[in-house]
Amino acid sequence: MTDIQQKIEALRDELRQHNYNYYVLDNATISDYEFDIKLQELQELENKYPEFFDPNSPTQRVGGEITKNFETVTHKNRMYSLSNSYSKEDLIDWEKRIQKILGTDKVEYTCELKYDGASINLTYENGVLKSAVTRGDGFQGDDVTANIKTIRSIPLQLKHNFIDSFEIRGEIILPFKGFNEMNAARIEAGEDPYMNPRNTASGSLKLQDSAEVANRPLDCLLYHVVADRQPFKTHAASLENAKKVGFKIPDNFKVVKSIDVVFDYINYWDTERFNLPYETDGVVVKVNSLAYQDELGYTAKAPRWAIAYKFKAEQKNTVLKSISYQVGRTGAITPVANLEPVALAGTIVKRASLHNADQIAKLDIRVNDTVFVEKGGEIIPKVVGVDFAKRQADSKPTIYATHCPDCNTALVRKDGDAKHYCPNEYGCPTQITGRIQHFISRKAMDIDGLGAETVELLFKENLITNYADLYDLKVEQIIPLERMAEKSAENMIKGIEKSKEIPFERVLFALGIRFVGETVAKKLAKHFKSIDSLMKASFEELIAVDEIGERIAESIVNFSNNLVNIQLIDRLKSYGVQLQLSAESLENQTEILQGKIFVVSGVFAKMSRNELKKSIEDNGGKVSSSISKKTTYIIAGENMGPSKRTKADELKIPVISEDDYLNMLV
Repeated sequence: MTDIQQKIEALRDELRQHNYNYYVLDNATISDYEFDIKLQELQELENKYPEFFDPNSPTQRVGGEITKNFETVTHKNRMYSLSNSYSKEDLIDWEKRIQKILGTDKVEYTCELKYDGASINLTYENGVLKSAVTRGDGFQGDDVTANIKTIRSIPLQLKHNFIDSFEIRGEIILPFKGFNEMNAARIEAGEDPYMNPRNTASGSLKLQDSAEVANRPLDCLLYHVVADRQPFKTHAASLENAKKVGFKIPDNFKVVKSIDVVFDYINYWDTERFNLPYETDGVVVKVNSLAYQDELGYTAKAPRWAIAYKFKAEQKNTVLKSISYQVGRTGAITPVANLEPVALAGTIVKRASLHNADQIAKLDIRVNDTVFVEKGGEIIPKVVGVDFAKRQADSKPTIYATHCPDCNTALVRKDGDAKHYCPNEYGCPTQITGRIQHFISRKAMDIDGLGAETVELLFKENLITNYADLYDLKVEQIIPLERMAEKSAENMIKGIEKSKEIPFERVLFALGIRFVGETVAKKLAKHFKSIDSLMKASFEELIAVDEIGERIAESIVNFSNNLVNIQLIDRLKSYGVQLQLSAESLENQTEILQGKIFVVSGVFAKMSRNELKKSIEDNGGKVSSSISKKTTYIIAGENMGPSKRTKADELKIPVISEDDYLNMLV
């Protein structure tokens, strides 16, 4: 290494340490002026000797990279949501469930604050930041690496070795101080202030100019390490070691040995949170043992080993001016309260959900009532009560809508269903556009250049009446439309064409069959392998599929027997939309393990747990998180939970090794 290269590396190391001291430890050891002088010296050396350029140099944090379109990236490890709890009884029930699965009441927990920001997934390889991806829908998100590199509390290069390849997750936040300074500057410039720190932080990640992001005082609080081979035995140990290599891990996480101490932690932070420099809306409780986390696994939506306790929601009262009714893509009617505007949890609330007719009747909600509104754990505010002392003398009970607000069709309500429905499925404008909007959405066909407003416009101009019509659109039809330039029209057609590559399971979800969500669509696609096989399936064949109940089966049969749907599917086939599993998807898939149920427990040498589970499913087997009489085999690795072994012995279920399992596939 030359003297110049050594000097450059030494300056980089020194500046990284000062950066860590200031932004992570909050303990600056040199002045801002001294830091800037050293940074300038490094910048000049790098300009003079470009052969020593390093994308992770401290000089690269100023931004300047322009990102026109943020690439969508599939997460290597899904980013699950957390189950929410709103009472201590919920937490006690959660503890009982995990103790039952683990077969022990000696479970250690970690308590952490639930930060209110924008979720981020950072990937590091050999100590260097490789990518930063937003949570998105949990399965895929947007690559915002250029913007994330400008956040100074995020290390671009770790101080020393941690794990060769890993992900670390956290929240991008905007502390109150920085948020208030940004708003003061905007007001002085005659601009509207930002509404709240969370939305501003989230919006910052999608700014096209990373230099603008660099000027915003964003921070990053990290809370979860994900790796195929974790060298640590507990979640707390992974956080403590992550902190040592340069990550900003808040000091307020705590390891506790009983749910009673969890309650103490919650009670303390329920009041103390108002003294924090950033927003938080609850506490996350996790099982500390990583082996136990593996044992507990996941539901379709959330980890079993973690739960969020949400602090009591802010509540305000305001006047309900009127009730309107919205119709969704499935025909479901939702009543909405139109309110006198009120500030609530950082936003101005003008509308709130009333849920259904039963809820309106139960709370006796009426127009001109003073009502209590809260956000709770939901994005959409809801009306939770009425101030009867302020009710007007001439108040009249609410008479629920009898006809669809869009097509005036008489509403129906089936026995046992909480909602009213518009039965005019193929003639109600909002249902028609709603189905198309669902079809093009990100989790479904993900069509670039086409949004909800454009769908409304295309429908209004009689260019589309269903989602199959999209594939007949031509550029020359789109250009004359309002706010449509030639480039926009070309991008839309390209996006529609590219959607033909979307895999079958997502197309199946996109079709909008009632009760067929993402998870169900994947199960059905895997089982039936093509739309033809699915639509030919009888009710009995459908309910025989794992986790497909009568309600879903009935909905699929109704969809499949409808002539309109049959014609739509035929058209989609003719355009080349993927309506069967691809050869690539079917590759290496067999039915060798058909009908067999496996429980995977412990740590394995040849495959990660995720790889092992995928292998089971690829070969026709089912993975279960808990042992029952239906379990066929338990695949045991190192550190298998003792409770599982005891239960296996009691039920006389064979316990096999990783090698035994692999031999089954030969």
